[in-house]
Amino acid sequence: MPQDSALSPTGDLLVQALEGMERPLFVLDDSWCFRYINPAGARVLDRRVEDLVGRGIWAEFPEALGGSFEQLYRRVRADGGSGSTEDWFAPLGKWFRADAFLTDGGLVVTYDDVTERRRTEEERAAAVTAREEAAAAAALAAEEAERAGRHLMLLGDINLAMTSTLDVDEAVQRFADLVVPLLADWCVVTVIDDNGKRRDVGRAHRDPALLPALHRYADLRVASNSASAPVPRLMRDPRPVIVPELTAEIVESMVADEESRQALAPLRPAAAAAFPLVARGEFFGGVTLINGPERGAHTEAELRTAEIASRRAGLALDNARLAAANQQVAERLQLSLLSPPVQPDQLELVVRYRPATRGMSIGGDWYDAFLQPDGDTVLVIGDVMGHDIEAAAAMGQVKTLVRGIAYDRLEEPAGVLRRVDHALVGLAIPTMATALTCRIEQTPEERRLSLRRLRWATAGHPEPMLMQPDGTVIDLVAPVGPPLGIGWLGPRVDGVAPMPDGSTLLLFTDGLFERRGIPLDDGRAQVRDLLRRFGGLPLNELCDLLLAEMLGEGAEDDVAVLAVRAHAAEAP
Repeated sequence: MPQDSALSPTGDLLVQALEGMERPLFVLDDSWCFRYINPAGARVLDRRVEDLVGRGIWAEFPEALGGSFEQLYRRVRADGGSGSTEDWFAPLGKWFRADAFLTDGGLVVTYDDVTERRRTEEERAAAVTAREEAAAAAALAAEEAERAGRHLMLLGDINLAMTSTLDVDEAVQRFADLVVPLLADWCVVTVIDDNGKRRDVGRAHRDPALLPALHRYADLRVASNSASAPVPRLMRDPRPVIVPELTAEIVESMVADEESRQALAPLRPAAAAAFPLVARGEFFGGVTLINGPERGAHTEAELRTAEIASRRAGLALDNARLAAANQQVAERLQLSLLSPPVQPDQLELVVRYRPATRGMSIGGDWYDAFLQPDGDTVLVIGDVMGHDIEAAAAMGQVKTLVRGIAYDRLEEPAGVLRRVDHALVGLAIPTMATALTCRIEQTPEERRLSLRRLRWATAGHPEPMLMQPDGTVIDLVAPVGPPLGIGWLGPRVDGVAPMPDGSTLLLFTDGLFERRGIPLDDGRAQVRDLLRRFGGLPLNELCDLLLAEMLGEGAEDDVAVLAVRAHAAEAP
């Protein structure tokens, strides 16, 4: 049976475009028969196009009945919205992700074979499980090696204390405070920073009166340690160093200068044990445990517990360093993607971005503002699904597409969103995003008269607000199209409104007003009320006040805000 080419007004040209797509797609009619399937879709299903068109999906794939794919298709058809699911399809031995939305031409389903990604995720999960099992085995070995309950509790305390902070210096100080006095009379923890510099950071003594003496010695220790001292030995060969008896001759051989030996004397070292901090095969510090003459040499139980504790500390510190590095990369990526807005004549633009409080401080929200070649100002705000570095990377792609297409085409905002949507699908960028594009337009004559128009279109994004010069706040309502990334073939429509001198335009993402347990209309009403009451503030102060009042101490979701104030032509 031939494929139906009347899926939209574009007819055969649309079919040709769909058949050239690399992303699998099919359309189901009201009888659940394949009205259309592109070649890529047939290949992924291990079928031919001609063998599927006109046939019922449940007859061809009866194994899908009762599963998540059938539930998705029926739900979307029933409520007329859109949705997605991901599940294993046993007959083909593949994982599929399906995205469905309802059109006048039928139920459109795009889908991808995500088997490799799922396999990778399972391998990662297996690796995490293996690591957790190794940690559990280490804990069991500690329990068997050391019967004393205090040592076992110490290991648990170290895990809790060190994994609850990402600050390396704070983590090692917590470690030092925990091991003293249970494992030693005093302790110094050394870390090697990213530049290879050694720092003696964590310091603890069982006698608070001797802490000043410990600090004096630790401040000198890095420069005064000889090659035979414990930490230099660990740096050459990261294996435990045990010195059961620190004689005067040994101390003199380890401490190179007289000033350091005098600083060490009040601490009365009698025995030493040093353990490396190692993770993933990398040495990045050491733990030095010292006992005084009354306590003497470390016991076997203390040494066993200290070695296990240092391993856990090494893993915790490594995780903290990796998390801090990832955070730094994420923040730099976010800053590079959220470029400063332009500042055209007679327009003042202010932007704000607030990441979600929990998790990595990076996400998919973005703003943009730039000039088109004809002098009009384009404003963009959007939200890519997700709150992690993958969402930020996808956001960068979407932002670049919007900026490039809007600058090159000089089209109305609805046309820009239409092209971006098709580009996302055609380039197989696996993301969905809401976006609002706004253009502030002026002809040369209107510019002379200080007149301007707002023209905007939205792809599933919250409507902007405009505060008039008299303080009235209105919602800028236009037909809302579906989000970007689904290849929407229906119309996208612009809204148009004047933007007089003294007015303030506010664009924002849903994180500004969405709250658990609070209706969306109530959240928007709060933003509208704040804009009405405080819209006369300088624009920077207004944006700061909006974030402070709406978010308080922390944001549940990423938040982006773009505010524009129109000034008269004679204004400075």
